Amino acid sequence: MALFGWLNDQLLKMEWLSSLVAQLVEHVLGLDAGSRLGGSIHFFIYDSIKIFVLLSALVFGISYIQSFFPPERTRKILGRFNGVGANVSAALLGTVTPFCSCSSIPLFIGFTNAGLPLGITFSFLISSPLVDLASLILLASIFGWTTAIAYVAVGVSLAVVAGTLIGNLHLEKYVEPFVFSTPSCSCGADADAEGSLKASERLAYAKDQAVGILGKVWVYVLVGVGIGAAIHNWIPESLIAAVLGEDKWYSVLLATIVGVPMYADIFGTLPIAEALVAKGVGLGTALSLMMGVTALSLPSIIMLKRVVKPRLLAIFVGIVTVGIIMIGYAVNAFGHLLV
Repeated sequence: MALFGWLNDQLLKMEWLSSLVAQLVEHVLGLDAGSRLGGSIHFFIYDSIKIFVLLSALVFGISYIQSFFPPERTRKILGRFNGVGANVSAALLGTVTPFCSCSSIPLFIGFTNAGLPLGITFSFLISSPLVDLASLILLASIFGWTTAIAYVAVGVSLAVVAGTLIGNLHLEKYVEPFVFSTPSCSCGADADAEGSLKASERLAYAKDQAVGILGKVWVYVLVGVGIGAAIHNWIPESLIAAVLGEDKWYSVLLATIVGVPMYADIFGTLPIAEALVAKGVGLGTALSLMMGVTALSLPSIIMLKRVVKPRLLAIFVGIVTVGIIMIGYAVNAFGHLLV
């Protein structure tokens, strides 16, 4: 346990990096790392480097694994299951299988064309952006393993429950007709549908994925870290507590509503959640913000509207929003058990 704790502190939390950045701030910049300005600079440099290093390594490793699970193979795997077991399988596969580069629409079309029930497709589409292995490791580096595992558990549960509800409502008639006759796009990993990729090609695919994902998210990571640094060192704790304090019954509701129209991903929202929790905001409130941003971002809703009719879209958004709010309140109530 002592060895695990040391590895966790040095490899995930990178405490050595925190100390190194503190030395940089104090001895090179001539600032007190405990002051507002010095603390903000320390937070920004330390969190940015830590997230980019972990994200690069994780995306590369996970993408190599994901090269074995192209969309076609994923559809075949999911087609073997029925009932709630199929929703569970879809949600779990969503944690290790990426959205293709052309977003969620081709996956939705491909799964629907393959004859997969609508509820199973939605379980996958909810889980894929909300929970992945990279988010598990990054959450563990900030909040610890207990919280990270709890986040993954509630995220997968939300995907399963929401997908099951949508499936039981039999809403297929609210899918745009062209979806059933449109072929899905072919992403890079589709070439491996029969396991034809060589190890060198998988490594090249993993490198391309890492470069591509970092190219897409680096701005949001820096913006998120900047907001986190401002919250952590410049916004008074009393002000944050007055708006989002654990004693405020509406804090989870407000965080979820604010998160839904935002355009970011979990990597950009993690530093914000870290700073909010440090200021006394409930863990459930912070997680609700993260889940609202990742599961129901406005761009993804706009794109999904192209393939489903307004009623199905409204039901999907409503179920997921209610689920996020319930999770937020539950984590706030029992969050002390995760610390």
